[in-house]
Amino acid sequence: MADAASRLRNVAEQLLGAPLPVRLRAWDGSEAGPPGAPTLVVRNRRALRRMLFKPGELGLARAWVAGDLDIEGDLYGALAVMSGLIWERGEDGRTLAQALHDPAVRAAVRELLRLAGPPVPPAPPREEVRRPRHLHTRRSDKRAISHHYDVGNDFYEVVLGPSMVYSCAYWEADGTLETAQRDKLELVSAKLGLRPGQRLLDVGCGWGSMAIHAAREHGVSVVGVTLSQEQAAFARKRVADEGLTDRVEIRVQDYRDVRDGPYDAISSIGMAEHVGAERYLEYAQELYRLLKPGGRLLNHQIARRPQLDESTYHVDEFIDAYVFPDGELAPVGTTVTQLERAGFEVRDVESIREHYARTLRRWVANLEAEWPRAVRLTSPGRARVWRLYMAASALAFEHNRIGVNQVLAVRTPDSGASGLPLRTRTWNS
Repeated sequence: MADAASRLRNVAEQLLGAPLPVRLRAWDGSEAGPPGAPTLVVRNRRALRRMLFKPGELGLARAWVAGDLDIEGDLYGALAVMSGLIWERGEDGRTLAQALHDPAVRAAVRELLRLAGPPVPPAPPREEVRRPRHLHTRRSDKRAISHHYDVGNDFYEVVLGPSMVYSCAYWEADGTLETAQRDKLELVSAKLGLRPGQRLLDVGCGWGSMAIHAAREHGVSVVGVTLSQEQAAFARKRVADEGLTDRVEIRVQDYRDVRDGPYDAISSIGMAEHVGAERYLEYAQELYRLLKPGGRLLNHQIARRPQLDESTYHVDEFIDAYVFPDGELAPVGTTVTQLERAGFEVRDVESIREHYARTLRRWVANLEAEWPRAVRLTSPGRARVWRLYMAASALAFEHNRIGVNQVLAVRTPDSGASGLPLRTRTWNS
């Protein structure tokens, strides 16, 4: 088929109602579009069938994960211009139904059908999760966590580096990733006012980094809970290697099943995004129950921008199907309100949005630097999921489409004595 790239560009521009800002290379070797721009590579006609049978983000995601679509050149630049054209057009964009009233658009769709070949829907990539959505039962949460985290500890070591911390680092201007992650763990410890002899519950403990840091550097006893078998095994070995088995216990346990409180402090770092809006008050109430009067909670959580009509919020299709099944983001104001409803006194909210953008770019660089090994450790599709998800997320943080906040809350006793200093930013008790 001659010059498929030019035909594709014409179709895309008719459907989008705007010039295509990236270069196209089609399966026949033809190219079209602005010279020097990042190149969107359409490797085969199956990519078009994926987008026809699942128009929108999910069809694009399936084509990317399967390797039917690729980007050559500046990945961040390509995602930035494509997200502005496809995902963020807002009220200026036409719905598909509106666009199809245009005869030129209908002609473009017919041309796309001719280019796509046999009208047979391709099977979704095996990395896609297919299940009932947003149940947030103990069983469904464990299944969702397993999908995201039980993909091989060696793969995560490639991405995260030696710190094995899978949350936003806390950066100085020119620090390393390892230093920035250590500084984040120390910031959490300082906000919690950890002291020798205290008990800390680390909810969603991951590979044990916070638990180990708190026990080693601050002399506390720690219980870390996770739903991931692979994380727990890795964390227990790290604890043993550090000689901390007398002070750190790692459990495979739902936070709702923890019954050995009260604790002096609770850290929840990058875990609350998995809870879900319907369960969030229950989450806050459970953590309140597990703290002693005067105890502190540090809730570190990604937030989305609020919408004028919150009922229109929907979970990102790519993230839901391939990255965080059943994950939901809430505005920071909603999170604060739910914590207060549970009984907490919220004492400090710190936004560290720009820090997460920098963290994600480092993770992408780690993945790209060891791409062949990463693919061997998991699968080509899974590695492509993580590269796209982290790069797109970095841009979302940079452009204030999402943020991340550390919320410090206290189970303030009846006396009203919070135990915090007058100037809380010193973080000393």
